[in-house]
Amino acid sequence: MGDGGLGEVPISLILRIAALSVALVFVQIGVISEVPVFGVTVDLSPLLVAFVGLMCGSTLGAVTGFAVGLLVDLMLVQTLGVTSLVFTVIGYWAGRLRELRDPQAALTPLLVGGAAAATALVGYSVIEFLLGVDAPVSFELLRQIVLGVAVDTLLALPFWLLVRRVLDPALPDDPRRRRRRAYTTGGLSPLSRA
Repeated sequence: MGDGGLGEVPISLILRIAALSVALVFVQIGVISEVPVFGVTVDLSPLLVAFVGLMCGSTLGAVTGFAVGLLVDLMLVQTLGVTSLVFTVIGYWAGRLRELRDPQAALTPLLVGGAAAATALVGYSVIEFLLGVDAPVSFELLRQIVLGVAVDTLLALPFWLLVRRVLDPALPDDPRRRRRRAYTTGGLSPLSRA
């Protein structure tokens, strides 16, 4: 993905992200939000934004976060920009994690999903509180946040597999992954040349 700019991003990747984002927001609002799990509403939107950032980099993650957040705000007729701000931070953060560390551990989707859910729930609550929205701050809010993060973390791995399956065919080759794969599959390592 180069330096993370949008100039070299394949149009097929952008179309896949857009289609996945629109489909997820409609399914989230129309179906998933109507079925509470352990008394909380499952929110897959921050997971999508984080996983796009984790696969595509910080710029595409932030742009996806802004677009998905704006679509959520428009669909729910709530304060415009609040969800966009929180999701932009999530997408950028996940993309920077990919660019700086390129995590390959099996637990990465769970950790990133849990962190994205926590950031979304806490960030949205803090911004709404700062904007003066009349909402009770109580133990119930804390319980909702903790249970929401737990449920989203449990759903992170299957959702990661879905997002990866949809986006992987459109991703450009990453030379870092090709080089790492050659070392683990018996290719020549720099140490064996000596």
